[in-house]
Amino acid sequence: MTAHTKIPAAAKSVDLSRRGFLAVAGGAGLGLMVGLKVDPAAAQGAAGGVVQFNPFVKVAPDGAITVVVKHLDMGQGPTTGLATLIAEEMDADWSQMRTEFAPADGNLYANLAFKAQGTGGSTAMANSWEQYRTAGATARAVLVKAAADKWQVAQGEIVVDKGVLTHPSGKRGTYGEFAEAASKIPAPTGMAQETPYKDVAKFKLIGKEGLHRIDNDPKTDGTAIYTQDVKLPGMLVAAVAHSPRFGGKVKSFDDAEAKKVKGVERVVQIPSGVAVLAKSTWAAFKGRDALKVEWDFSAAESRGSDELLAMAKDAVSKPGVATATNTGDAEGALKGAAKVIEADYAFPYLAHAPMEPLNCVVDLKKDRAHLIYAAQFQAIDQPTVAALTGLKPEQVTIETVWAGGSFGRRAVPSADYVTEAVMIAKAIDGAAPVKLVWTREDDTKAGYYRPFYAHKVRAAIGADGMPIAWHHRVAGQSIFSGTALEAMAVKDGVDETSVEGASNLAYAVPNLKVELTTLKVGVPVLWWRSVGHTHTAHVVETMIDELAYAAGKDPVEYRLALLKDKPRHTAALKLAAEKSGWTAGAKLEKGKGRGVSVHESFNTMVAQVVDVSIQKDGSIKVDRVVAAVDCGVVINPDVVRAQIEGGVGFGLGAALRNAITLKEGEVEQANFDTYEPLRIEDMPKVEVHMVKSEQKPSGVGEPGVPPLAPALANAIFSATGERVRDLPLGDRKFKSA
Repeated sequence: MTAHTKIPAAAKSVDLSRRGFLAVAGGAGLGLMVGLKVDPAAAQGAAGGVVQFNPFVKVAPDGAITVVVKHLDMGQGPTTGLATLIAEEMDADWSQMRTEFAPADGNLYANLAFKAQGTGGSTAMANSWEQYRTAGATARAVLVKAAADKWQVAQGEIVVDKGVLTHPSGKRGTYGEFAEAASKIPAPTGMAQETPYKDVAKFKLIGKEGLHRIDNDPKTDGTAIYTQDVKLPGMLVAAVAHSPRFGGKVKSFDDAEAKKVKGVERVVQIPSGVAVLAKSTWAAFKGRDALKVEWDFSAAESRGSDELLAMAKDAVSKPGVATATNTGDAEGALKGAAKVIEADYAFPYLAHAPMEPLNCVVDLKKDRAHLIYAAQFQAIDQPTVAALTGLKPEQVTIETVWAGGSFGRRAVPSADYVTEAVMIAKAIDGAAPVKLVWTREDDTKAGYYRPFYAHKVRAAIGADGMPIAWHHRVAGQSIFSGTALEAMAVKDGVDETSVEGASNLAYAVPNLKVELTTLKVGVPVLWWRSVGHTHTAHVVETMIDELAYAAGKDPVEYRLALLKDKPRHTAALKLAAEKSGWTAGAKLEKGKGRGVSVHESFNTMVAQVVDVSIQKDGSIKVDRVVAAVDCGVVINPDVVRAQIEGGVGFGLGAALRNAITLKEGEVEQANFDTYEPLRIEDMPKVEVHMVKSEQKPSGVGEPGVPPLAPALANAIFSATGERVRDLPLGDRKFKSA
């Protein structure tokens, strides 16, 4: 599916040689082929059509430039970001830019951070920075050469501005006019050279304010295509009755009443439950409601949240099963310390709750399978579907469309909902295309969650008030254990996503020990926006605050002293403090509080200062959040600002009231009435400031989340003298200090 495109659908594309494609796809800026070899047969078919110069750049006769986006856009803005990189290097006008999502092809469209095709970990811009600039510079060079050849002038004499090529002699042309000729230029042998990227001082788009997001118009006028918009001839809509307990299996079912519902066509059993297929979404839902299913819970998870939390707290009261970090002698240093602070923390399961629930369209034939959905991890989904259907991976095509949020939910090692859609199509022998639709209740009750965790920290300060020891225990579920990625991601019993942000503590503490106990629970868990940092940042930043107050030092100055060898942390923290008006030792009026935190995740540093006020009923109102971010070179300031603002809102909702709880193995929440999102009246004023940097871009989709909860907790302490360790706050009430 294309987005915001004016290129004729019937136009033929010129497919340059595989060799030329891979040079740009995998080169990542290592070198630039001044010309690319072209398949002569393909070039002959270019007349009147679209020319594809490399895996990422297409040029149409009317001058429109289509950027092939290898990352799923879930709202975080890679379509705009990647188009910006291409437009900058091609000296194109922003009005020329179009985008389309890449097909499933790991050779051409791999995430260079994963070495596999997929989106996540706030890597979209970071792994594409050089690759897409190379693609843009490559296309520009070939187009300029085509113009120079036609005009019989030197390439260096040609100026390109807003997609128009000019020469001092008065000659003038557009990219569209030279696209076909450029496609016929062979790549000179041995002409690889350093990529001639545009000088930073000449940037017209990268880092500039006011660039109109490329998805604004289609998402406003309704032309953006989401999975729910897809309708294929003869398509049936499927809804699945899942076990109310994780691990439950179908013992038997009665579909007599379901088949009486008008529009219901088929009822089939699949490994994950019972699927009702109908001519409409409503009929599928009503048919499922009419099903009578008897479940076998003999192997299902039957424990409740209280039991699971008690297990986790018991685990952190004992030595960890595995050691993630052990520097110096933390236990020995604790024994002789001037002062020791001990604290326990607890965090619940959390749902991703994207605004668009899960869905997937499958058209299954004997010799192929075509899937249309918001694909986040094609490298997992494509081979998984192939294995299920007996097809070869290349016989499985994936057409990616827009996603209404994800926060990690659409990138699953088991390809769960995609697998479910394929199993339904397989159960009816591919008799009709199938659109699987999950309701919000399905995703809340039967989905994957951020794991629950318990922490215990014992930290000591010396006579000078500075920390001398930090002993940290963590207990919770592993995201990777039991998946195909376990061998790669779990080392010596440590799933790094359980301890990241703690095992690599940024603060200078000479004696550090971090232990982990991984718990076995039958509840499916998954990465959730900022993954392990969601809980480790809260623990680290609230404990550091406690140490600062115990030492009688200002929280910002205390952190700066411990981060003296961390210039990027320091820059973000100083900027946030300055912009928030932080003054060491300042006393706020009664009922007001101010807290600070700074945390690194996904190679990005974010500091936040939170202002709160205590309401008459004892509840907390967050008045303002000032954030400072160092994410390297800022490609699109508005996108960075939006992602940090969104991260603040996302983190605040989790801190205030979000929790998934279980009773006898069944999830108690179902929709936004029981798993309540942040409301507009809860959203504070947010200021986002960016540290000027020449570092390569790093992530912004997730790093805005981790600092929020601890800065909020520290602000509550500032206002009330009470420490917040467990999340969410829920109905907890406070009194002004």
